[in-house]
Amino acid sequence: MAFLSGIKNTVLLWLLILSACGNQEKNSAHFTRSNEVTSVNQQDGAIVVGANRLSEYLPMLKDKTVGIVANQTSVIFKTSEENTYGYTHLVDSLRSLKVDIKKVFAPEHGFRGKADAGEHVKDGTDTKTGLPIISLYGKNRKPSQEQLDGLDLVIFDIQDVGVRFYTYIATLQLVMEACAEKGIGLVVLDRPNPNGHYIDGPTMEEAHTGFLGMTPIPLVYGMTIGEYANMINEEGWLENERKVALNIISLQNYTHQSAYSLPIRPSPNLPNDTAITLYPGLGLFEGTNVNAGRGTEYQFQRYGAPFLDTLKYDFQYTPVPNFGSKNPKHKREVCYGTDLSKSGRMHQVALKHILDAYQNCNDKTKFFNTSGFTKHAGTASLQEQIEAGFSEDEIRKSWEADLDRFKKIREPYLIYK
Repeated sequence: MAFLSGIKNTVLLWLLILSACGNQEKNSAHFTRSNEVTSVNQQDGAIVVGANRLSEYLPMLKDKTVGIVANQTSVIFKTSEENTYGYTHLVDSLRSLKVDIKKVFAPEHGFRGKADAGEHVKDGTDTKTGLPIISLYGKNRKPSQEQLDGLDLVIFDIQDVGVRFYTYIATLQLVMEACAEKGIGLVVLDRPNPNGHYIDGPTMEEAHTGFLGMTPIPLVYGMTIGEYANMINEEGWLENERKVALNIISLQNYTHQSAYSLPIRPSPNLPNDTAITLYPGLGLFEGTNVNAGRGTEYQFQRYGAPFLDTLKYDFQYTPVPNFGSKNPKHKREVCYGTDLSKSGRMHQVALKHILDAYQNCNDKTKFFNTSGFTKHAGTASLQEQIEAGFSEDEIRKSWEADLDRFKKIREPYLIYK
């Protein structure tokens, strides 16, 4: 009874903290929502993220020394009646609750989410809390055993977007491996997958695995990060088939068909719902010499290049250095292409855009960065199919057997239907 009373008091304390400081941080991450997807708050019946379910995981942290893998999306939301987002960062919140946090591990884009894609993230100290920050992007992508010294467990709380080459799931896997080797537990605070309503795309082949895809999953895999963690653990995908002591703090009021509008920009070049829904398809342009909107305010909502046919494309734009892209492709060159900023929610990988761009390229030798494209696609066959003039239907048909196999593997690990 005393233990339950302690939990109750802790939760009451947290509610007071939310009341006092929840308004300190609003949605200032330059994220805009489309009109199509309903805004999400923490009212009754709305989706409740794992981080908000304090009573489920605070007891696990009692008298423990803790490390946290986090970025700018790692927040606890404040109840809102006006569809505005008040929140506090998970690290700040748990410190206020006297959780003994020893260090923070930062993924791609950094702890506060301001580094460019691919930019080296340095170790450092968080100016707000004084906590040491250990980079997991650069030469050190997996926590070393020494970096885990003194920790009883690690919390992982990062918003994913459900696309295989989005690197946070690779970071998750490497953190799981490190914790398994160290013999310490991992708590994953689950968050919705905005692309969790479908499964599509080519499946990663073993020959091409790397940080843009470490496991044999499709490009869009239809799982939350918590469900995916369970799959990694139970499918023997950790090094030497180890298993980590894993706890998933699940979502409430979520299904895979739930439309979820991310309240915080998950990375510098995913500014809104439209970019996120188009990202699986337009992200393939990262392995080409076509610009996918980086260097504009419409990242992953347009594509273009100087060498695309000006007779075919009347839309044009000029990429310049900006927030999230210091050196975009075709910087200060006029790019001809297509504007997709009015697109609705996708239910499959938007493959037609890369096919269209290739077919209307004036110099096809300039189109692909073969190594980069294969890493993003997870297979060499997609480039071969595009170059050979395969239709979209023919390419999709070649994915079917692998997608069917994956769906069977995926089924036992689903927490949400």
